[in-house]
Amino acid sequence: MKDNLQLATEYLYSNILGRYVTMNHIDSFLETLHSGFKISTIGFSVENNPIKAIQFGEGKTKILAWSQMHGNEATTTKGLIDYLNYLNLDKNEFENISKNYSLYIIPILNPDGAILYTRENANKVDLNRDAFDCTQPESKVLRSVLEDFNPDYCFNLHDQRTIFGLLESKKPATMSFLTASYNNEREFNVVREKAAVVIAGIDNELQKFIPNQVGRFDDSFNINCTGDYFTHKNYPTILFEAGHYHNDYQRDIVRKFVFISIKSAISALAQKSTTELNFNNYLQIYQNNKCFYDFIFKNVKIIDNNVEKIIKFAVQYKEVLKNGKIEFIPEIIQVENLDDFYAHQTIDFKNDLYEFENRNFPKIGDTINIRV
Repeated sequence: MKDNLQLATEYLYSNILGRYVTMNHIDSFLETLHSGFKISTIGFSVENNPIKAIQFGEGKTKILAWSQMHGNEATTTKGLIDYLNYLNLDKNEFENISKNYSLYIIPILNPDGAILYTRENANKVDLNRDAFDCTQPESKVLRSVLEDFNPDYCFNLHDQRTIFGLLESKKPATMSFLTASYNNEREFNVVREKAAVVIAGIDNELQKFIPNQVGRFDDSFNINCTGDYFTHKNYPTILFEAGHYHNDYQRDIVRKFVFISIKSAISALAQKSTTELNFNNYLQIYQNNKCFYDFIFKNVKIIDNNVEKIIKFAVQYKEVLKNGKIEFIPEIIQVENLDDFYAHQTIDFKNDLYEFENRNFPKIGDTINIRV
């Protein structure tokens, strides 16, 4: 019997790769789906691009999932497509899921942001800060679907930056999750606990493949955030955050862990484990922290005001859309004060002299000759 990582690898939809994913990519995949999947246009973006949905299943438990609310966060979209590809090609699994669940999936909620490779929509509004006011057409589409479909669970699918890691394990947070708060006190009610139980099930499965690389996202309350607003309205909502895995800047390895997360989330809904046990397991997941940089350069000689020093500096990739692909531009983002940070890669400068634009000391924004 194949494990979930083997399944994620086998059913990875290889026609969609890399960081740049738009509805054009998704449309080509939708054409491959069999007639058991109902595909519809449920609304339009600011720039009048269609927002599409995939529905299937007749089961009692209803799941609403959406991805790319932030247009430049496509890893969870890829994992979602891989999971749909699995159901499309495995008749028995499709029938099993369809019998027990009804799914409503929005693969790209923010098609304009996906095209532009921006977090915001075309009006430069962060849709994940528009839940309460609901001013944007994309937000209104999601709100309408929520109220009409009335899901038992919501899957809120996102990417997180490479800066997130886990202090306890000193490893990157490759996948992170959250049962969103419903009030400022961050109290747990039945709604939050339902989501926490599912996350505990996801974590239990992911630990087999990425041990000590699963994080618990910050649960500070903001009614403008989608997960918080939905939880406040009594919809158990699970935040999925796809993060960094070693050297996987295209995130075509991490998408496999998204696949596993979605599959195991649905499996967790069917388990009969006690809420108390699973809830405690959720609280034991390591807390996410902003503690990583892409690179830390050490033993760097500089000359500042005619004084030689040996320093460290940190470099972070800036992502730039160019000719339909994402280029990674390495820029200095922090000089010194790095004792409390880790790096995805540490480079020893071996006391060589720093040189950039006829000076021998670094500045924030300097570009370094590294490529993915």
